[in-house]
Amino acid sequence: MIISYQNIKFIIFPIYLIIVLFTTLSVVVQCSDGSDLEMQQNFPFEVNVMPVPNRISNNDTVEIRIKLLKTGNYLHSKYFIRYFQFEGKGALQYYDEPSYLPNDLYDLPKDEFRLYYTSKSSVSQSFDVWISDNFGNERKLSFQFNNKD
Repeated sequence: MIISYQNIKFIIFPIYLIIVLFTTLSVVVQCSDGSDLEMQQNFPFEVNVMPVPNRISNNDTVEIRIKLLKTGNYLHSKYFIRYFQFEGKGALQYYDEPSYLPNDLYDLPKDEFRLYYTSKSSVSQSFDVWISDNFGNERKLSFQFNNKD
């Protein structure tokens, strides 16, 4: 009895097909569990602020250097800033952009940036800056300046 190539092909192909289907099914079942593979999106962060002077005169400007220290990096993370001045008067702005309005939320395009606070009064001034992300993490920075004059 002579076995031809066609007969071998006819016998091996179903076995090969069963192996491929079994392997595919095994991979799908193991990956569908989902508990083993999680993609973290929420990365808490800290804020590093360079020292700032604690005394300021009316119409003087102070530079505040801030850096976000992230524990991870997620492509769709967005960061925001807002501030509230509760003592004295002044203006806070990002680089050369218009001054921020109190309690309004603004996008932060960079992880390392500078804010400029300009005094508009001759008394002590205090304000808080909140930096938050789109996952609900928030850090509060408090600043207080005494009158230099």
